[in-house]
Amino acid sequence: MKRILFALAACAVITCGTKSDPKEPAALPETPAAKPESVSSSEPLKVKSSTDTTTITAPDYSRFILTPPAPPTPRINGPKIYGARPGHDFLYRIPATGDRPMTFSAKGLPKGLKLDRSTGIITGKVRHKGTYNVTLKAENALGSAEKLFRIVIGDKIALTPPLGWNSWNCWGNTVSQELVEFSARAMVEKGLADYGWSYINIDDGWQGIRGGKYNGIQPNRKFPDMKALGDYLHSLGLKFGIYSGPWCSTYASHIGSSCDREDGTYWWIEEGLVNENMRLDRSKLSKEDIRTFGKYSFAAQDARQWADWGVDYLKYDWNLNDEWWMRDMKEALDATGRDIVYSISNKARVAMGPVFAKYAECWRTTGDIRDTWESMGTIGFQGQDKWAGYREPGKWPDADMLVLGKVGWGRKDHWTNLTPDEQFTHISLWAIFASPMLLGCDMAMLDPFTLSLLCNNEVLDVNQDPLGIQGVRHEYNDNTVTYVKPLEDGSIAIGLFNISETPQTMELIPHKIGLLGKQKIRDLWRQQDVAEVGQHEKWSTTVAPHGVVLVKMYPGNSGEKLGGAWR
Repeated sequence: MKRILFALAACAVITCGTKSDPKEPAALPETPAAKPESVSSSEPLKVKSSTDTTTITAPDYSRFILTPPAPPTPRINGPKIYGARPGHDFLYRIPATGDRPMTFSAKGLPKGLKLDRSTGIITGKVRHKGTYNVTLKAENALGSAEKLFRIVIGDKIALTPPLGWNSWNCWGNTVSQELVEFSARAMVEKGLADYGWSYINIDDGWQGIRGGKYNGIQPNRKFPDMKALGDYLHSLGLKFGIYSGPWCSTYASHIGSSCDREDGTYWWIEEGLVNENMRLDRSKLSKEDIRTFGKYSFAAQDARQWADWGVDYLKYDWNLNDEWWMRDMKEALDATGRDIVYSISNKARVAMGPVFAKYAECWRTTGDIRDTWESMGTIGFQGQDKWAGYREPGKWPDADMLVLGKVGWGRKDHWTNLTPDEQFTHISLWAIFASPMLLGCDMAMLDPFTLSLLCNNEVLDVNQDPLGIQGVRHEYNDNTVTYVKPLEDGSIAIGLFNISETPQTMELIPHKIGLLGKQKIRDLWRQQDVAEVGQHEKWSTTVAPHGVVLVKMYPGNSGEKLGGAWR
């Protein structure tokens, strides 16, 4: 029987057993407000993939949807803060739900920025540092909505964790420009962009040989026009991400950002040991023979090429991560004059925390995630607490991509093996950790249940909170774990997780967390208040196996003067 170990303390190791069949999910968390129905016994939904070459049977999890539909009236979602550097290109799409057509306005935009009123896309450049308080407004035939928004022009970018999509978990090395463009359209058409999802990131598999204006890496034949791809993504208000690493080759055996030859040519390509997409033929040469640091760095050449294409995000991938190569690419990115989020991968060691925080906006804290309870749960419950001291706006330890929907890594497509309960746990943990959240699924197959997980504005607000504090473990035992995360408005997000194989009753008492006075308890997945308790009163709920109840306790501490006996 498969088992998972959670090292929650030096003296406490928790073991969880075999996960349940994803087609027979356990019940969702029960609260006093409602109890979800059991899984539907109707025929599963059949959906074609975006390449139209395979048919996948998607489980019908519609009865497990908790997120209420967005109202037809306007509602502005997304972060409350956004950062850019002085004089650099600025791109922000106002994320808003509601019936279209919709018009947008923004009061207080700094000089140099302009808003497209029909799309809600803000572009331009701001020359001077400062914090600019802006009022965003969205209007349609049914009403209007406003939201206060801070634009911070300074030294930091990525002031909230990046939200987006990465090609690897679905397409692997088979990724192409057509698939990337399709995924971008799906992000807009399926409504994810209306909740702040914005990055479209190409992982390994795009690289050809060196050349062009800078002798940077050029794309292979699957990507006929990178500049046009970047322009297309930006026209949708989305961000453009790319992949490389400091070895002579990448993990998928394409060329990397260093080379043993000063002219940037690679001997295994000259000898014809590659396929038509310039990937090493591993039947002719071992991948380990080229996973070496080259004598010459081409970071500067590659960074200039990426900037010309309009790249906004770089995943830089190798192991063990070291300071010299990390700094080498950081300096190259900074020299381009473009805001490019720098994401280091993979398996960061905590002793290197100060180095990651000095050079990168994001860094992977783990190896590759897989769509199992053992993998997701180990990464979540065992691997993240040690990074809490390094997390802040502009600095995001990364728990790896989301394994939802159809995945397959370019090899064997299948629906995620996580049960509905485990998927709720997955998103809730990443939200509480303030981890970057990057989808890795086929965007054509975002079924209603998966969309409900990704389009809950109250859950996303926990991830995108401007304080940028990582939630930490508050209480735990062999069966349950409670995480607590302070939010900017004074409220507290709390995740009640059941890591056992049987339902568990879990409880909250405000004063144990440090909250005084009466508090309301809001179920964030259902988006409804479920209780009001005094500071010493107990609230309890039943949490399903491998499941979660994610709540917010508010208003928090008022700051009022205490009187009388409060002990």
